[in-house]
Amino acid sequence: MHARDHAELRYLALGDSYTIGEAVDPALRWPQQLVARLREDGMAIADPQIVAVTGWTTDELSAGMDAATLVPPYDLVSLSIGVNNQYRGRDPQNYRREFAALLQRAIALAGRRAARVFVVSIPDWGVTRFGRESGRDVAAIGRELDTFNAINRDEALRQQVAWADVAAISRTAGAAAAELADDGLHPSGRQYTGWLTTILPAALTALSSP
Repeated sequence: MHARDHAELRYLALGDSYTIGEAVDPALRWPQQLVARLREDGMAIADPQIVAVTGWTTDELSAGMDAATLVPPYDLVSLSIGVNNQYRGRDPQNYRREFAALLQRAIALAGRRAARVFVVSIPDWGVTRFGRESGRDVAAIGRELDTFNAINRDEALRQQVAWADVAAISRTAGAAAAELADDGLHPSGRQYTGWLTTILPAALTALSSP
């Protein structure tokens, strides 16, 4: 290990398919794009450590964290989870309990510095080609995701963690073919770039905290 490595900031991204960047080039994942932007701003930051798998729910992310090699404290931690809870019809109050527990773990992994953690909301998959062709009520999908996002926002505020909203961006851009990956469901690298308009300020604020 080079001496330079010790000075690099360490970033842990916790999530699901949106965090892992399903169906896009790894360089276009939003955590990787975030790191690239931070480096452009002159920060020495390592590549993100990503603990995320397509399809994960809150409990599955928790189990994935148990199995992962995590070495705290991290300088920055993000948490984005819940779309699969909604997709599988899970109870919102169960989501609240499990999300709150995950957020507490994220804070602990940031050295118990809540200010170094940020939450990213759930995008609205109902507006995508996959959503429109799914046979499900896309308006109901939107309402359910609003409920889940209200919960993750509330828990973020409760634990004094920043909250970055990408749902509005997904609803504005997510129906356009260029904003979607080839699967017609997940965001393209271009849409993830758009997400940085809300994620980058949250990350910069977090990294400016003690």
